[in-house]
Formats: sequence, structure tokens, C-alpha cells
Amino acid sequence: MTPLVVAAVLAAAITHASWNAIAHAIRDQLLSFTLISGGGALIGAVLACLTPLPAAGAWPYLLTSAALHVAYMALLMRSFTLGDFGQMYPIARGTAPLVVTVLAAVFVGERPDGWATAGVAVASAGLVGLALWGIRGSGRRPHGPAVLAALATGFAIAGYTTVDGVGVRASGTPLGYIAWLMLVQGVAIPAYASWRRGRELGAMVRPFVARGLLGAALSVTAYGLVLWAQTKAPLAPVAALRESSIIVGAAIGALFFRERFGGPRIAAAGLMVVGIGLMLHTG
Repeated sequence: MTPLVVAAVLAAAITHASWNAIAHAIRDQLLSFTLISGGGALIGAVLACLTPLPAAGAWPYLLTSAALHVAYMALLMRSFTLGDFGQMYPIARGTAPLVVTVLAAVFVGERPDGWATAGVAVASAGLVGLALWGIRGSGRRPHGPAVLAALATGFAIAGYTTVDGVGVRASGTPLGYIAWLMLVQGVAIPAYASWRRGRELGAMVRPFVARGLLGAALSVTAYGLVLWAQTKAPLAPVAALRESSIIVGAAIGALFFRERFGGPRIAAAGLMVVGIGLMLHTG
């Protein structure tokens, strides 16, 4: 992983945590994700007109990823509805890196060396610690359905991360791939919201349009950077480094949602830094 790839993934982590916080801050989660998904589809449509069409071999992966992204959005909505941001976000994101490591080894043939494996493991330990502290330090113990929704979200993340890692490499155009991915996946939740809310939907989303579109722009930027990084580096280290967004999410939770940060989260952040250093070790 070159310094440029690291910088891109860290920027993706910041933008990803930011759009998740915007989504969580809008109390009605269906409205929130309708705006973010619909805005992503609009951005994708514009980009699709300006970029080459992905190669034919990439489309099965793109369509599979779109379905996994819709499942991810639905599960994330559910977890945000059932639990606190500082609890659900770390659990959802923290389960993904180790699962991606296994999937990449089995299905993509990417077996990380000892340093990268150690880095993923140490970084994941920090993520798990942060997830556990999110539960312990919140003062409110999440019930089973909330935890299950967050864990299922993490497996969906691992699934689309692995699928997209193969698809974007086959596409010949990372920007074209993200454009069509956002366009295809982005219509599902707005269509569902329109069916559920009917004619009232327009009036309900109007007060949140600016925030929703900002969230959409951050979402597209975050995943576009990750997809580009996946064309330059193995999937597992990129997935682990991307989940440093949990540290950003913890800081956002403390600053804007009055959730505790505390020493354990600082220690978890330290483990993330050590893990990143191991992943970048070259000899």
C-alpha cells in the first residue's frame, strides 16, 4: 500500500463516517436513506454520462454488489433505528475486515503476508475493542435485534467489498464502475419509500434535502476512493484501513451526539495505528 493509497483510504474513512452521522442525525431513517440513496443515483447518472461504460465482464459483479448494497442500506437503517450511533456503527464496521480477509483468500486468491495479516488482526482487535466499549460506555445496553442487525450489516459490507474488489478491476474504469453502481443501487430505497409513504413523501423529505444531498455526495466520494484503492492494493488491508472510519465515528458521536469517548477508545485508536503500521511494513 503506497502513501497515496493510504491517503485515499483515510480520506474515504473520514467521508464515510461523516455521511453515516448525517444519516443517523435525521430521525426518520427511511427519509434519510431515501435522500442519500436517491442523491447517489443522481450523482451516478451524471457521472455515467461523462465516463466510459464498464467492461462486460464487470457487470455480473456490479449487479451483485448493487443487491448487497441495498441489503446493507436496509440493515444499516434497521440498526440505527434500534441502537445508538456509537454502538451500532462500530459493530457494523468492525466485523468486516476479518471477513474480507477470509473471502479475499478463498475467492480472489489474495493471501496476505505475515505483516499484512498481523496488521489486519491488530487493527481488527482495535475495532472490536471500540465496538465493545461503544456498548459498555453508552449507558444503554442494546438488545439482541439491534446487535444482530449491526452484525448482519458487517457481513453485507464484507460481501460487497469482496465483490467490488473483483468487479472494479475487471471494469477498466473505476469511475465508470462507481457511477453505474450508484445509479443501479440508488433507485431501490427511494422506490420503496415512495410505495410506503405515497404522495406525502415529497413534503416529508423537503426539510432534509440539503443534508441528504450532502450525505449522498460524501457517500459517493467515500466509496469511489475505496474502489480506486482496491485497484492498487490487496482487498484485506484496504478494508481494514477503511474501517478507521470507526475512530472518526467515535469522535463524531462524542462531539455531536454527546456520546462518551474515553480512554478505551483512545487505546482502540492506538491499536488501529499499530495495525496500519504493520500493514505498511515492506520488509
